[in-house]
This record gives sequence, structure tokens and C-alpha cells, in this order.
Amino acid sequence: MKPLAVFGTSSDAGKTSVVMALCRIFADRGLKVAPFKAQNVSNNSAVTVEGREISRAQCLQAEAARVEPCHLFNPVLLKSHGQSSVQVIVNGLVRQTQSIGAYYADIDNLKLDVEKSFAQLLEDYDLVIAEGAGSPVELNLLHKDLSNTFIANTFNTKNILVADIERGGVFASIYGTLELMDPIMRRNLIGVVVNKFRGNRRFFDEGEKIISERFGVPVLGVLPFQPLNIDMEDSQSLQNYQQRLNAVKIRVAVIAYPGLSNYNDLDALMADPEVDVELIHSYRPLQPFDMVLLPGSKTVIRDMQWLKQQGLFQEIKRFNKSLFGICGGFQMLCTKLNDPDALEHDTAGTETGLNFIYDTVTYESPKILRRGSYPLFSYPAIKGYEIHSGRMDKYPLYYQRDQVAGTHVHGVFDDNGFRSDYFKAINPDYQGYNYAQYRETQIQGFTDMVLNNLDIDAILLGLLS
Repeated sequence: MKPLAVFGTSSDAGKTSVVMALCRIFADRGLKVAPFKAQNVSNNSAVTVEGREISRAQCLQAEAARVEPCHLFNPVLLKSHGQSSVQVIVNGLVRQTQSIGAYYADIDNLKLDVEKSFAQLLEDYDLVIAEGAGSPVELNLLHKDLSNTFIANTFNTKNILVADIERGGVFASIYGTLELMDPIMRRNLIGVVVNKFRGNRRFFDEGEKIISERFGVPVLGVLPFQPLNIDMEDSQSLQNYQQRLNAVKIRVAVIAYPGLSNYNDLDALMADPEVDVELIHSYRPLQPFDMVLLPGSKTVIRDMQWLKQQGLFQEIKRFNKSLFGICGGFQMLCTKLNDPDALEHDTAGTETGLNFIYDTVTYESPKILRRGSYPLFSYPAIKGYEIHSGRMDKYPLYYQRDQVAGTHVHGVFDDNGFRSDYFKAINPDYQGYNYAQYRETQIQGFTDMVLNNLDIDAILLGLLS
């Protein structure tokens, strides 16, 4: 069976969610399926059982495929480090922080890493489903490409093109992409998927005819707009969350600093019908909220400086209700942040913290990457993972005193018991819900929608031909 690649006419066309659904569909047909993205650019990452770091998007796709996430699924991960530089993570481990120019200069070596990962997956799995990046026809970047033409040509993948009709110009985007597409990629194209359609499907019958007859490519399906409210791939996608509020009991202010990372920690809160989550992008009074959450940060010291510039530093200091920090947000609660080797900032130095926790954070290599069950607060085993360079002497894992609490462990609010008890302490009327059940419902519900609107047999035939 040939590997499958899913490309898009643009960024945010829906490649990630379509790949997720296809992983579940083919897994349910008895195939061992591996998701793959050669290079991902995201501050939203997770830890595999091997202690490697990959994008949350590939972890979600692995969950849908019912396989254990592996560093081979995302061999190159880039995390923004500010000042036109990126942290380059290869095979799940930090290789270096470098400028964009230096990264591109090393692209040929990275291609070798990508090739090895993909080749290994082809040996270990029945089907590999690769996700492209952005558009496959960014002509000025083709020689620097890892996720699109490089994968399609190197491994002769069968291909699907996803087009976002919601943003308008769907015919131009499809036609332009087809005309500019690499000949090998175009020859192996199974068909087009029109995504995020709103309204009566029959109104697009003529549009489907235009694409198939005039553009000469089959339309595999027209997918209705259906938000997937879990594991958003980037901070921009975070704006697409649709809260399902009903009888709100608790208002939570999430400090959305520029370096916000691992925002999947917000999933369980934003899906909670009793919790109203508001992202705070600039100064505003926080006293009307019941809780302030400081989430993860890829650039803790720079984001601490941002808090001070915005006036939120003093506002948080004055806040006298529940205050919780996760990972970088946990570190911000401390007295001092010490970065002697410039791991978190452009230059070595120290920064004063919020001083709720009397401890010093020191940033050191290597980055801590762990996953497992943790004894946190009064709970013997909360599942989660750690991704951080900051070390704390007194409170390395968690802290709780009065209304201030925090932990280095991501995923703490996914735990139904902890989340329910924490929010009931804020408002005894809080009832709670089962997040794991909600998460599976989201994955399966989106998959069912795709299954009902996509010609899976045509895709399977293309893979076997």
C-alpha cells in the first residue's frame, strides 16, 4: 500500500483534522496507521514514552489511530524563540537554537533525518499518512521544503488536496495550486476535498462539477464546517475554540502572553460548560474573575517582562483569589528567574518574578522531558508530562499554599478528580464533567462526519493502485 499525503491550498485549510479522521477511519478498518509531519512549527508539544518531544497535532493523530505517539511521527519541530530565531528539535531532542537563515542553511542535513524517520515508519506500519505544511506551491521555498514536495517526490506518496471554502476563493485556490503543483505530486493526486462548507450541500453541486470537469480532478467529498475543540495546533487556532457554556459557575482569566505555549492545557477548561474562559492579551482588571491561570510559556523571561510592560504584573500581584501556574506560568510565580546561559532569553541574566513562591528558577540544559503518573498535591497519580529547562530547588514539581498553586506537569486539569475538587473549592455548586469522554466524543464525532462525506473507497483504491 502506498503512503498517503494530505496537502492544503493554504495554512489552516484543515489538514491536521482531516489526517486525524483518516487515521481513525483506516485504523478501524484493521490497518496499523502512523501519522507523520516532517516539520512542524508550533509551541504546542507533548512528550512520548521514550522521553522525546513532538507536536501535539501528531499526538492527537496518533490517539485517533490508536497507536502510541513516537518521535518518528514528527522528526523536525521548530519552536519560536523570538528575534527571528527558532529552537530546532530533531528526533524529539533539542539540537540547537539558531536563526531562520542558519536553519535553512542546514536543510539538507535535516532532509536525511526526515528520510530516515519516514522510511522506518514504512517498515513498521501498514499505512503512513503524512500531513503537509502550509501550501505545497510556495515556489520561492520549494528548495527549502521538508513537508510537501520533498515527501511527495521522495516517497512517491498518493496525495489529497484540502481546500478551505470558508475563507472564499476556493476555485482560484484549487486551480492555482493544481497549475503550480509539482508534476509528480500532481500525477499522484487522488482528488480534492472541499472543507468547512456551510449551508445546504446541494448548492455546491455545480461547484463540484466545475472542479471535476474543468479542472480535471475528482472531488472526493465536501466536508461541512465542524469545529474540533481539542489540541489546537497554534495560538491562532486557539481563537477558533467554541465554548459550550451553560450555567456558568466560574470565570477564569488566562494570561495570553506572546510566548504562550502548550495551550492544550486549556482544552479541559474551555470544554467545560460551567467554566467561562477568557484570554487576556493586554491590561485589564482581573478582580471580576474567580481564577487567574498562568499557562505555559516558551520564553518565560520575555513574557515576564511583557507582564510588567502591560501592567498585568501588578494586577496579578493584587489578585486575592485562586491563582494557578503551569510550567512557565508556575516559574513566574517564583521570586527570581535566573538564566545564566541565555536558554530562555537573548542574553544571560535574571528577572524578578511575582514572588508568590519563595524559590529561584534556574534554566539549565538539557531540557527535562518526562511523561507518566505524578504524585501532585494530595493526589497519588495524575497523568501528565513535563517539558521545561527551568529547575526549582524547593518545589521542583508542584506548590500549593492558600490560594496559590502551580506545577511543572502539563495535563493536570485533564484529570477529572483534580479539576472537580479544585473548582468546587472555588464554587461548591460546581458539578464537573468527564473530559476523557468528551475528548473521545470530539475525535469520533469529527471522524464520523468525515466518513459520511468523503469517498473513502476512492482513496483506498488510489492507495492500492
